[in-house]
Amino acid sequence: MSSSVIPQIPDANMQRWFFLEDPSNLETRAGKAESASSGTSVESLTYAPRKWLFRIRVPNLRKEEIVCVTGDLKELGSWQPDKCVPLDREDDSEIWSGVLDIPDKRRILFRYCVCIIIEAGLQVIVRSWETNLTPRVIGAYAESPTSEAEPHQYGNYDNQYRVDRGWLNKETVIQLKLCNNPLTIFRPKYQNRIVNIKVTPVTLTRHSSNFPKSMSEALDESLSADTQDSVENPKHAFTEVASLMDDDPTFHMQGQFGHELQKDDMLIFQSTVLFPANIAFLIDLYIYSSRFAEGEPPYHAGFSYLLPTALQSSEGSVVLPVTSTKHRPLGQIRLEYIQIGPMTNFKCDMSISYARHWKKSRSGLDVGHRGSGSSFKTKVQNCAEVRENTIASLKNAIEHGADFVEFDVQLSKDMVPIIYHDFHVCIAMKKKKDLLDNDMLEIPVKELTLDQLRMLKVYHLSEGKTKNPRFFDEDLDDHQPFPTLEQLLQTLDHHTGFNIEIKWTMRLADGTYELYHPTDLNVYLDTILEVVLRYGGERRIIFSCFNPDICQVIRQKQNKYPVMFLTVGESLTYDKYSDPRCWSIKSAAQYAVMIEILGVNVHTEDLLRDPSLVRLATNANLVIFCWGDENADPGTIRFLKELGLHGVIYDKIHEYSGKEVKESIFLVEARESQKELILVAAATAETPQSPPPQPVIKERALDYAKAKEQIGDVMSTATSLQSLESEMGDYEKGSTS
Repeated sequence: MSSSVIPQIPDANMQRWFFLEDPSNLETRAGKAESASSGTSVESLTYAPRKWLFRIRVPNLRKEEIVCVTGDLKELGSWQPDKCVPLDREDDSEIWSGVLDIPDKRRILFRYCVCIIIEAGLQVIVRSWETNLTPRVIGAYAESPTSEAEPHQYGNYDNQYRVDRGWLNKETVIQLKLCNNPLTIFRPKYQNRIVNIKVTPVTLTRHSSNFPKSMSEALDESLSADTQDSVENPKHAFTEVASLMDDDPTFHMQGQFGHELQKDDMLIFQSTVLFPANIAFLIDLYIYSSRFAEGEPPYHAGFSYLLPTALQSSEGSVVLPVTSTKHRPLGQIRLEYIQIGPMTNFKCDMSISYARHWKKSRSGLDVGHRGSGSSFKTKVQNCAEVRENTIASLKNAIEHGADFVEFDVQLSKDMVPIIYHDFHVCIAMKKKKDLLDNDMLEIPVKELTLDQLRMLKVYHLSEGKTKNPRFFDEDLDDHQPFPTLEQLLQTLDHHTGFNIEIKWTMRLADGTYELYHPTDLNVYLDTILEVVLRYGGERRIIFSCFNPDICQVIRQKQNKYPVMFLTVGESLTYDKYSDPRCWSIKSAAQYAVMIEILGVNVHTEDLLRDPSLVRLATNANLVIFCWGDENADPGTIRFLKELGLHGVIYDKIHEYSGKEVKESIFLVEARESQKELILVAAATAETPQSPPPQPVIKERALDYAKAKEQIGDVMSTATSLQSLESEMGDYEKGSTS
């Protein structure tokens, strides 16, 4: 592995990240929510339905946004976003309410969300939703609130606040990025002026007589004071903007005259649309007078049109001419674009999200780099003895107490997610130990199928260059290179977390690329994400990538797993990337806040030069990991943990780990939480409360709902409730098995 601020997360048992859920949600956590409803119909229950008033205050809603409720039963949509139930606004106020039928004598979980309803029951855009780990709860015997009671506050309950943006369900996001000073203006008089850019999506299909019959008419009508007033905006579309240099880098709606394009800034416009093939983008330039007074507006200097035919793939760049309002050449503007579509074969629900949850007190986690470490370093004495990114290497790190294992994922030619670090491999022309120059062929991993990768004699790039191959126990299955992601998810201990680094090409500062002609970005990520969402189960998983766009796409395509932005920063060791988001820890942290991801994963070289950079990230409420060859030292690892790093990624965890007990922290916590639940369950069974009359139960049973309500959401998913009673004796005897 070479303006709002993220809210603080309270340190509470209920906020344990990737922790202890109701085992009845196992099917949802395992990624099967799209094929089975988790809700229960009122009609299927023996109890009669009861009326319940859902009522909440949600300020600052935008056009078309409405408040909805979703929950764990059919009448509340079974957590499916398209089935959420809209509420009604009370007298044009900030309060939304609705009276719904819910089952009597049943504990119900629910959340509020802000949506745009395109077609009720079929197409819904989730703009934001409540993402506390524990949903709101209606007790089995609770009474409905009245209209006189204070309404709920959006995202605020159980002494914590959590609201996150939605993810892509039916819509498409198109981002236009302006960076590295992309605007060139030909007229000298406009030099050193303040320039604002505004981006407006416009539909190319005429739905009314007001729309121009041709593009030439659109240009003629641009002579008006505000060009965007002459075209038709797409239905349900909205555009936001964010600046990497702003004090508040988060996305927000554009002003009347767009946003200032500052020198060396990165400006990102993000448009959400339903039918991208019918959408063009009008790009307006507003320029201020050289002696403008405060409050004086800029004047409309020119414009460009970006047509959908220019967006040939999921990502790319274009150079557009800028035309003055008098139809004369004014300049040119360079745009980089990315199109993000929803996942095609998997639909996320709203039952839970771990995207920005982290236990505040948890820090200093041990993360095994490529398992037990890199096995192809320049200095052989620093190399791991087990081949990197293999099941054997990952198991070795797990057995020595790794909390997470880090590994690299990319696709083979036949679109199978495989574990391998480098973009290229060397293929031996002959099966022999003595390698000559003409015996090796360097080839991209993506050009070989999984079977070919496993059948051929494959060498690491460093082996090919030095003609000095290393030999591992490749006759053993666990030592074979190129295990699949599905294999790892299904075979490795689920108490150990996965830090999955997505391999994707980057452009270097000299204009070259690490890899040419990659697979389509959306297809590539959909393939990897579907495997993780289907087989991830209870496992704690973090995605990461050096490419900042990949981090954004993963964040927008799914709502379950967190993402961390990997960055080289101001390194003297590695080549510089062309993207300014990668140039420093500060830029990386700004970008992480902008796209609302969990945190950053930074190069230790930066931290050893300036340890205060750790505080820069944590002050922004970001989780921070670090990586680098400098971590191959127990003293450095201790120092980094003392700085407050949440995780340290390093080689040879079996040698450098300072743990007395070689166990994952998640295994330890699961065991302790299980003990707590057993004790509470036993106490509940001995001193039962007095509920309304129920059928007599002769055998003592564990009342999970009551136990969970008393101690919070702290039950390990590692062990089912059915096994608790049989294990209780062992725990009382102090067993640690």
